[in-house]
Amino acid sequence: MAGDSETPLLLETVDGVVDFKGSPALRSKSGGWKAAAFIISVEVAERFAYYGITSNLINYLTGPLGQSTVTAAENVNIWSGTASLLPLLGAFLADSFLGRYRTILIASLIYILALSLLTLSATLPSNVDGGQAILFFFSLYLVAFAQGGHKPCVQAFGADQFDINHPGERKSRSSFFNWWYFTFTAGVLVTVSILNYIQDNVGWVLGFGIPCIGMLIALSLFLLGTWTYRFNIPQDQQRGPFSRIGRVFFVALTNFQEPPPPSLPHQPSQQFSFLNKALIASDGSKGKGKACSVSEVEEAKAILRLLPIWATSLIFAIVFSQSSTFFIKQGVTLDRKILPGFYVPPASLQSFISLSIVLFIPVYDRIIVPIARTFTGKPSGITMLQRIGTGMLFSIISMVIAAFVEMKRLKVARDHGLIDMPNVTIPMSIWWLIPQYVLFGVSDVFTMVGLQEFFYDQVPDELRSVGLSLYLSIFGVGSFLSSFLISAIQKGTSKDGSEGWFASNLNHAHLDYFYALLAVLSVVELSAFWFFSKSYVYKRTRT
Repeated sequence: MAGDSETPLLLETVDGVVDFKGSPALRSKSGGWKAAAFIISVEVAERFAYYGITSNLINYLTGPLGQSTVTAAENVNIWSGTASLLPLLGAFLADSFLGRYRTILIASLIYILALSLLTLSATLPSNVDGGQAILFFFSLYLVAFAQGGHKPCVQAFGADQFDINHPGERKSRSSFFNWWYFTFTAGVLVTVSILNYIQDNVGWVLGFGIPCIGMLIALSLFLLGTWTYRFNIPQDQQRGPFSRIGRVFFVALTNFQEPPPPSLPHQPSQQFSFLNKALIASDGSKGKGKACSVSEVEEAKAILRLLPIWATSLIFAIVFSQSSTFFIKQGVTLDRKILPGFYVPPASLQSFISLSIVLFIPVYDRIIVPIARTFTGKPSGITMLQRIGTGMLFSIISMVIAAFVEMKRLKVARDHGLIDMPNVTIPMSIWWLIPQYVLFGVSDVFTMVGLQEFFYDQVPDELRSVGLSLYLSIFGVGSFLSSFLISAIQKGTSKDGSEGWFASNLNHAHLDYFYALLAVLSVVELSAFWFFSKSYVYKRTRT
């Protein structure tokens, strides 16, 4: 009798997905945490490789490549920005042609090639007809191209393993974003605490080679998990996913500047009703555009609703980029000695961001969310936008503390007569920088994870890779804005013989002013974010 009652559950299939053979996916044999574990493994390796480069890149540029601090910071921001914008292309290709699984495979192979070339560049002698620099930057941007296909697809593919319309799996998917960030942050923690030490004290060849080996192992694990994965069935197969995505963005872009009629926030059916008119205006029979279905117009509405949230997160992205640039250069000037003959690599302080994330995510997921759930009745405890805004508040506090710590560092340098001695260690412990790193980590738990879930959950099912690429593009545009802001400030403050806020001699610089400026801009951003969040209408899910 027991066996008969369990049989229907064992044979239950999941709507809208198939297994690797193309057959209806059984809930008992596919998806869930067992499939997500394989996918998470390749993400951990990819983040290990990516942060193995970006976390210490400014020291490689100012060291072996001999660039100035300002030039190196700008190059780091430009590369980070490019790497964060390329997922828009990768997601488009994945959702249009290749699918997420194939895109992950191709991107992983390109990643391995790029890391191999990067390791090769580190073996070449410096300044030989510029050959080393050319190969290095080619390899560096090939890494950016590879992660552009990898990053939006892996997380979306992992979240796809949970059925949002199943009560148990819906809760698991909400936790998935927390534990996803937890696991890859643990990988980053290893990167910045061990790999950065290897790069600074053993050599860059081994420092770039280890991530390459890690990607090979992770790709093998990802392939082993193929039999457990769920693969989405496109809902518009008869017309092709490319034409569907193209029409959705056509409607969104061509009608973006047309003001919508007045509507109440609680009436989503009336919001963006000007797009419904576009459905008629874009009738293919009139030769004026592409023909769109009602569902495609609704998808365009969903994308447009994300734009204010996207725009009001950019300052957070600018603040985020400082941890891998100026924070590290500050650490170089401070007392880094722990034991006789052992000095903390400045880039390794980023491990405190990772450590605070690793420690705080279980607290958030297992304590804060259940408590909040009892008051709000929401499966996630608080809304995604409330979570994002809370993180923005912590980032403001981090910038304020960073400004005060830098003021103290400059005072100590002045008091000891070290203003004109940039290569002499300032008698101030590097541990003074820890609070701003820790607050960055707490901020990430709220805002970064919140943005990931928000841009995955609030886009149409067909465009979830695109949704996550939109989240990543926040940090791409933020990195470019950071580079532009640094360049503009340096140009404006270095007139009349002054060295400016970002002088190569940090004892002559004014990073404290810069951090204070970012704190003020973040307050403005949080106010704008709160304004748009109040009127945001969440996408409805089937129950």
